[in-house]
Amino acid sequence: MSEMMKSLQYVTVGEPPRIVEVPKPKPGPGEVLLKVTAAGVCHSDEFIMSLPEEIVMTRWPVPFILGHEGAGIVAELGEGATGASIGDSVLVYGPWGCGRCSYCVKGDEMLCPVAVREKIAPPGLGSPGAMAEYMIVDSTRHLVPLGDLDPVASVSLTDAALTPYHAIKTSLPKLGAGSTVVTIGAGGLGHMAIQILKAITGATVITLDIAADKRAFAKEMGADYVFDSNPQAVEEVKRLTGGVGANVVLDFVGIQPTIELMPQLVAPGGDIQLIGIGNGVLPIGFESLPFDTNFRGPYWGAIPDLVEVVEMAKRGQIKVEFEAFSLDDGAVAYERLHAGTLRGRAVIVP
Repeated sequence: MSEMMKSLQYVTVGEPPRIVEVPKPKPGPGEVLLKVTAAGVCHSDEFIMSLPEEIVMTRWPVPFILGHEGAGIVAELGEGATGASIGDSVLVYGPWGCGRCSYCVKGDEMLCPVAVREKIAPPGLGSPGAMAEYMIVDSTRHLVPLGDLDPVASVSLTDAALTPYHAIKTSLPKLGAGSTVVTIGAGGLGHMAIQILKAITGATVITLDIAADKRAFAKEMGADYVFDSNPQAVEEVKRLTGGVGANVVLDFVGIQPTIELMPQLVAPGGDIQLIGIGNGVLPIGFESLPFDTNFRGPYWGAIPDLVEVVEMAKRGQIKVEFEAFSLDDGAVAYERLHAGTLRGRAVIVP
């Protein structure tokens, strides 16, 4: 009889996730079995769980094990798997690609055009995720060593830090001394973005959030100025930049009101990046943005980016603020996420 394990699954569209007992998986050729030490709770999951059944069943058929942010201890190696050892403490790089195309060989697996065709899916977003006692990782190249870092405190680096880091790196040429950046939203990704910006750029950081406690949190994380996320903030940003606007605007919310602020906040020749998945839409046409503005829609980050993010954490440059929950309390973590009452990130500890 196969050994059983607990998992947190999205079972019925429109209902909260719940605990399901499933057989403990066995690694196939080239695969790795991890004993999960931590799994991050993300807005992306909540977004999927808010979608109607016809969309969910097309892309992420229920039931499935949640958790695209994962950390664990290597418990077993499948036949032919090399590059990791039993007992290694690792993070899981989430956006798995084919490993062979021109994107993947550069480490940009999140952009792999082959993955959909070959049914390669990230854990928790098509493959069984990290919200379980054990998980399968398809290849050792998707493992990043954690060293002495605490996995519970570090698991959210795989998305909550990796995603803003990837976005910020692409705008680094515009974030030198004397520059200004606006970040919208001081939640899971936003609080990491502030720390990354202060560590690797010369920019003055202005954070917008509708919640007073989140604005105070942003100041704790290092933001130079904080304002309510409303049209009045545009006047404040213009006042602080001599009427010009911010060199870079990063929206970690992505709802219609925040998206509509971006063109008003950015300086000519600046960058606006839409990172939050709040379903807002930005119409782009001639003169809808200041001249020479660049718009980007970044997605996750590359494997080398995650290696660099882990290095920043080891050096103490960034630190995830988090609240821990048991697997049994996983549904509560998602309720807290939805209510906006989390300080930073929620982490499930099996």
